[in-house]
Amino acid sequence: YGATKLAGTAAVTASGLDAVVLRVGNPVGPGAPAAGLPGRVAAQLRDGGGVLRLGDLSAYRDFVDVRDVARAVELAVTAHGPLPPVLNIGGGAAVPVRDVVRGLAAAAGFTGRVEESVSGSARSAQVSWQCSDITAAREVLGWRPAHTLEESLRALWEDGRTP
Repeated sequence: YGATKLAGTAAVTASGLDAVVLRVGNPVGPGAPAAGLPGRVAAQLRDGGGVLRLGDLSAYRDFVDVRDVARAVELAVTAHGPLPPVLNIGGGAAVPVRDVVRGLAAAAGFTGRVEESVSGSARSAQVSWQCSDITAAREVLGWRPAHTLEESLRALWEDGRTP
């Protein structure tokens, strides 16, 4: 996974094109797919039951609202002048994954139990801590995240309840 992302970045930066790579943290918010942790947890919460069964939640990740990502893309596409070859787009903080589960459970009004197993995603186990330095995006795009993680989790939950 990481090697593929690195190869894509290298291809874009070596191409000589007027292009920028936006290195996006862990997107969260309305429309989150069930392939990622927030979407998977939301799906379990919607299925009901008093127990959430999840893998290891000890990792720290940088979560960023999908609406903030969309705004970063818009700013990058419409920017005047050259941009750095790579910009990090994230929340700018390493957040315990466990807190994301708790926040989504709170947004859903879940009062059940969370069962955490020691096994989880092999990819997640390789990197226990992730945080994006978003300084360059702020400096060259004037971008910074506008949504809190709590707002993003609430929007994810509410989006799934809409018919």
